[in-house]
Amino acid sequence: MKVHLIGICGTAMATLAAMLKEEGHEVGGSDQHVYPPMSDFLAERGIPCRDGFDAANVTADIDLVVVGNAVSLGNPEVEEVLDRGLRYRSLPETVRETWLWDRRSIVVAGTHGKTTTASLAAWLLTEGGRDPSFLIGGVTGNFGSSCRLGQGREFVIEGDEYDSAFFDKTAKFLKYLPDIAVVGNLEFDHADIYADFEAIRVAVRRFVALLPRRGRLLVGADSPAALEMAKGAPCRVETFGLAGDADWRAAEVEPGPDGTRLTVVHRGSPVGRVRMPLVGAFNVRNMLAAFAVARAVGLETPAIIDAIGRFAGVRRRLEVRGRERGVTVYDDFAHHPTAVRETLAGLRAAVPSRRIWALFEPRSATACRRVFQTAFAEAFGDADETLIWRVYRSALPPAERLSEPELAAAIRAGGGRARFLPELSDIVRAVTDEARDGDLVVVMSNGAFGGVHGRLLDALAASSAGGEGAGRRTGAAETRPDGP
Repeated sequence: MKVHLIGICGTAMATLAAMLKEEGHEVGGSDQHVYPPMSDFLAERGIPCRDGFDAANVTADIDLVVVGNAVSLGNPEVEEVLDRGLRYRSLPETVRETWLWDRRSIVVAGTHGKTTTASLAAWLLTEGGRDPSFLIGGVTGNFGSSCRLGQGREFVIEGDEYDSAFFDKTAKFLKYLPDIAVVGNLEFDHADIYADFEAIRVAVRRFVALLPRRGRLLVGADSPAALEMAKGAPCRVETFGLAGDADWRAAEVEPGPDGTRLTVVHRGSPVGRVRMPLVGAFNVRNMLAAFAVARAVGLETPAIIDAIGRFAGVRRRLEVRGRERGVTVYDDFAHHPTAVRETLAGLRAAVPSRRIWALFEPRSATACRRVFQTAFAEAFGDADETLIWRVYRSALPPAERLSEPELAAAIRAGGGRARFLPELSDIVRAVTDEARDGDLVVVMSNGAFGGVHGRLLDALAASSAGGEGAGRRTGAAETRPDGP
C-alpha cells in the first residue's frame, strides 16, 4: 500500500512509519515544524516528510491515511481525507490490523514504568531466542531503536492510555489484543483527557476484560488501584512487587552506584540472584514484571538472569548525558509527581552521600496543571537543590495552571531548598557557580528543557581548568511525544 501519515514526526508516528516501510509499504507523511531527531530518523530510512500541512499532500494514489492523535479537525489534510472519503485509521488501529491478529500480544500498561518494562521484556525475549517484535515509546539501549519487526510470535507493545485520535478518544491500549497484560500501577494522570481517576480505572478495566481465558494478567502488588483490576480478570493472574505476598517479589535488595543486586522469589521460593544495572525500587518492580513475562512465554531462569545483567536501559530514563568538572548530568523523562519522587529516591538510595540537584520543567499536560501542585511539592524531598523553570503551557487558565513560585515556596516550607528561575541562563549559572565535585544533576522534563543539558555541560567545562572533557557526553534534540 501507499500510506500517508498526518503528524508523522511524533515519536510513535515516526516509529510506525519505519515499521510500515520495513513491512514493504510505500510510506510518507507531513507535519508542522519538522525538526530533529525525528526528521533525521525518517530521512535515514528514506521516508519523505513534508514540512507543513496542505491538502495537496493527500494525493490520489494514497491507499491509507494514518492520523496522529496530535492532529484535529480543521487540519487541511484531515478535511481533504474526509471530503474525498479516503480510508483512514488511528495509530493503534494500524498496529492492530497490520501485525497483532496473528501474534501473541504482550501489552505493558500502567501509569509509570511502561517503557522500561516493555524494553526489558523485549530484550529478554530476544536474548532467549524468541525473536520478538516490539513497539515502545522510547529508544532502547540494547537495540538503539524504539521498534523491531522479528520473525517470532511475540509482539511486545507499550500500552499507552492516552487517546487514539480526534475521531476515537478511547485509550490506545484497547486496540492491542492483549494475550499477556502487565498493569504495574495506577494513578491519576493525563488531566487534559481524563476527568478524574475513576475515568482511568474504567479504561483499564475495559483493557483487562479483553484478555482471553488462556491469557495472563501480571499486576503490581504495591499499587492498590492496580490490584483492583485483577478482580475482573477472565484469566490467570500473577502479582509482582516488593509486597511480601506478591507472587514475584524481590528480597535481599542491595542498591549501589552500579545498579541493584537482589534475589527474585517466586511464591516463596528463591529463583536466583540478579544484578541489574538500574537503580530505584520502581526499577526493581519493572524488572520483576519483565521477569514474569519472560517466564510466562517459557524462557529458562538462567538465560533471563544473564540477559538482565546486560540490559542497557532506555534513553531519557536516568540517562547520563555527560560529566564535567566532577558533576554528572542526567536526563530523565519524569513528569508526574510519583515519577519524580521515585527517581530521586532511587538515586538517593544508590549514592546516599552525593548531593542531588533536581532541575524541573513543568511541560507535560500533567506537569503543567495545578491539580498536581501539592503532590509536586512533596516529590522533591530527596533533592538537595531544586531549580524550577517556567511552565511550558502558559496559555492554560491561571486557575488550572501550576504556580512555579508557589511550588518553590512549598518545597522550602517542607525543609528543602528550591528556587523558581524563569530564565534558563540563570539555571545554568546557578549550577555552574554552586555545584561541586561529585554532585548529580537530574534534568526532569518530557521535552528538551531548552537544551539545558548541553548548556550545562559546556558551562561546567568552560569553568574547569583548561575546559577539558568536551567529548564526554551524548546528544539529544527535541522530541515531541504523541499525545501528552
